Amino acid sequence: MPRSSSLIARVAGAAAGVVLAAATALVAALPAQAASLTQVTGFGSNPGNLAMYAYRPDGLPAGAPAVVLLHGCVQNASTYVTNSGWQKYADQWKFTLIAPQQPSGNNANSCFNWFETGDTARGQGEALSIKQMVDYAKSNYGTAAARVYVSGLSAGGAMSAAMLAAYPDVFAAGSIIAGIPYRCATSTVTAFSCMNPGVDKTPAQWGDLARGAYAGYTGKRPRVAIWHGTSDTTVATANAVESRDQWTNVLGVSTTPTSTSTLPSGTSLEVYGNDQVRLYRVSGMGHGTPVDPGTGADQCGTAGAYFLDTICSTYRDALFFGLGDGGASPSPTPTATASPTPTASPSPSPTSAPVCVTASNYAHVVAGRAYQSGGYAYALGSGQRMGLYNTFYTSTLKQTGPAYWVIGC
Repeated sequence: MPRSSSLIARVAGAAAGVVLAAATALVAALPAQAASLTQVTGFGSNPGNLAMYAYRPDGLPAGAPAVVLLHGCVQNASTYVTNSGWQKYADQWKFTLIAPQQPSGNNANSCFNWFETGDTARGQGEALSIKQMVDYAKSNYGTAAARVYVSGLSAGGAMSAAMLAAYPDVFAAGSIIAGIPYRCATSTVTAFSCMNPGVDKTPAQWGDLARGAYAGYTGKRPRVAIWHGTSDTTVATANAVESRDQWTNVLGVSTTPTSTSTLPSGTSLEVYGNDQVRLYRVSGMGHGTPVDPGTGADQCGTAGAYFLDTICSTYRDALFFGLGDGGASPSPTPTATASPTPTASPSPSPTSAPVCVTASNYAHVVAGRAYQSGGYAYALGSGQRMGLYNTFYTSTLKQTGPAYWVIGC
């Protein structure tokens, strides 16, 4: 469909975009270093008329993974790459960042057009442009075809859901931050009701919408992480549950969590199936990407408009994608479990059981498994941040060596 034929609809769509994230973008300069965010031209036919930017760290090995980052409204590629914290982990763990950018000519508020069917369908519009960027990275950067991921905020989160639905053969996993289930909206008018108060469908109805994006596909489906602030009034929190229902149904797992965890900054984590779907609820957080500025291993990002100082979602997503340890996706850290009858798993060869301790952060510090600094507790050895240093925060620590503890067991 020619871009000019839908110009009026796109200008009207700006109204939905401004509600989704209406504030002046915080634009931050990239740190001075050899690698930089660079615009790429000629990456394909580009039917969605998007701009492509790429960040490739120095020393990037052949066959490295890639993460596609989809910014929110009134943002751009540079803002999102810099302030979300993804650049830190791309440098540390060596993977490519692909950052599509929506020009104001497509949408007055630079929102990805998640409510336009022609831009969220396989082989069309903006969705195809983003897929062509991935194809370019595979051909020109040597990106590993089986290790491509996508994450986005708000309108970018809704477009992230569209990419997971339309291209399950391209993405191994994805993250939807303050987003909306795939095909909730199919026009500007319906976009408003999807954002707030949200639309209630059964898991099967949501699942059918996602499966319909690539009818007949029988291959492996991507794993999905969902993030939402409990005080988000822009995109109603009901969307987190509806997104969970959609992706658990697509992946064929129960809507009853197999485990729950308590994380820093009042964040709860619910895990579904065999860690196929995650739902993070950030207590008291409004509309934005959760970040946690600092130098700790699990700290990242820059606080500002739509980058909210709570917890580093990027660190958690990078580990969920399997980027932080050579490809293996780590298990979540359960503190309480509510499990349906599980399917038995093959037993590994017997090994000595690891030393695991669940206790308050205060008790961990007193026992010498952790230390406190600036009111927070940190695991001894690994230095992983556990949350506030008091008796109300509980963590599970595993000993992996002499005087060396890590979060989880």
